[in-house]
Amino acid sequence: MEHDIVSGKDAFTARHRFHPGRVVNICFIVVLIFSTLLTWREAVVLEDAYAASQKNHLETVANSLDRQLEFSVEKLLFFRNGMRDALETPLASPLLRNTVDHFNDLQGKPSWQLTFDVRRTLPLNGVSDAFVRQTTSLSRDDERIERELSAAFEMGYLLRIDSPAAHARRVVYVSRAGFYVSTDPTDWGGDIISRYYHLVTRPWYTGQSERENRARSVRWFTHGADDRTVTVSVPVDYQRYWYGALALEFTLPGLKKLLQDAVDGNGEGEFQLYDKGFNLLATSESIADNVNHFDERERAQIAAALEKDTEGDIRLGSRYVNWHHLDHFNGLVLRIHTLREGANGDFGSITIALALLWLLFTAMLVGSWFVIRRMVSNMYRLQHSLQWQAWHDPLTRINNRGALFERAKALAKRCEQQNQPYSVMQMDLDHFKRVNDRFGHQAGDKVLTHAAGLIIRTIRDTDVAGRVGGEEFCVVLPDTGPEQAMAIAERIRERINRREILVKKSQTTRVSVSIGVSSAEESGNYDFEQLQSIAYARLYQAKQRGRNQVVGQDEKK
Repeated sequence: MEHDIVSGKDAFTARHRFHPGRVVNICFIVVLIFSTLLTWREAVVLEDAYAASQKNHLETVANSLDRQLEFSVEKLLFFRNGMRDALETPLASPLLRNTVDHFNDLQGKPSWQLTFDVRRTLPLNGVSDAFVRQTTSLSRDDERIERELSAAFEMGYLLRIDSPAAHARRVVYVSRAGFYVSTDPTDWGGDIISRYYHLVTRPWYTGQSERENRARSVRWFTHGADDRTVTVSVPVDYQRYWYGALALEFTLPGLKKLLQDAVDGNGEGEFQLYDKGFNLLATSESIADNVNHFDERERAQIAAALEKDTEGDIRLGSRYVNWHHLDHFNGLVLRIHTLREGANGDFGSITIALALLWLLFTAMLVGSWFVIRRMVSNMYRLQHSLQWQAWHDPLTRINNRGALFERAKALAKRCEQQNQPYSVMQMDLDHFKRVNDRFGHQAGDKVLTHAAGLIIRTIRDTDVAGRVGGEEFCVVLPDTGPEQAMAIAERIRERINRREILVKKSQTTRVSVSIGVSSAEESGNYDFEQLQSIAYARLYQAKQRGRNQVVGQDEKK
């Protein structure tokens, strides 16, 4: 009976297809998706703002550190310019001349020290002519040596009155002519020969040769594990002659102090200073155990990212890393911010609040969905029940008169438009009143229900059956001609007649049915009510002929 439960009305079918519960589900899913997208968008905006904030903090630190290093480089260039000026215009001082002349008495000694007014200038420490002649990279030109010694004393005066900042280890001038000037008092005594040899073999000195530094520019050097210093050096040239190299050395603790001064109050996280080989030079973290370290895979990831741009960022697990290259140092500053630091900061607080708001909204949405879904489901069941009751007979559970007429007219219109056959059966249970009188109305209801069930099980799914009166039934047969309609009617009559119906305990009865059949092919008329009237007339012919039979066009007299 499934095809009888589903109404034939298009509107009801559409409502069944678009169940209100489905509409509610779709609406709530759409709202949930949009709320999640909006929350995600806010999170992305917040993340972008956080990234911009971290970038600004790093840029501030990098610029501050860069300014301090730039100041050191400019001071080194100032010393070189002073040396060049002194070479061009030596100081006309008799005392200075006598001191320089004293060099002639010392240059043959293995090592020597030449001083001039120790309270105002720095001493010159040198080696013998023989030492200079042993090395091809050194050269003691007799025509230039006196002028260079005088210029070195003047530069020593500048170094004395304008000594480097506390973060620098020393400023030193190393001459190819076999002497050096240093701001570090420990360089003034002891083994001058070994000290000079050590200086002229340093990368920051050899790297300033005309072959190694053709541009004659400022260069930075990071030394090995034995002497962890960073040195910036420049060549000292005058009239196309290389006199030597001027260098400013930084200790790693000094660089650490510079970095910490630059970081002071500029954001959270750890800042690290690296050289061009991505070797860690200094960190803003005071406690060694808190310093962030990278494994080989992470270092490779960072190195690959560094090749793409001078500044940027990368995620490494729970760490957020961004970097900025320095303009006046051959290296970069790295900032590392961990997830824990982010959660403890403003970004973490806002993110947690945003997540909690989304969870609260989602919980409220789910709760509202549950309540509304239940209400809509109850209303739909009630509507469906009322709709079903409005279109079905409550006893036999088949179409009632109104539903049958509406569906029958719709089928008649379709068959007429498509020029297909269309038939109608009108049937009535014989002597039904006797069943009620003998066994009672409950027994009569059982007979009606049983007869309706037999009718439904005999006709096709495309056919429509309905109860149009007390014991009267009507069946509409679309796409069915007279002969086929008569055959179906005969099967119905036979099934009803041969069945014993249990009406009471240990009591059964048998009923029969009289059927009248009409078809649109008889006259070409598809009007359902007229066809039903003809079938009704033939039904009474069957009654008059003795009941329990089918009367169609051929039997009409």
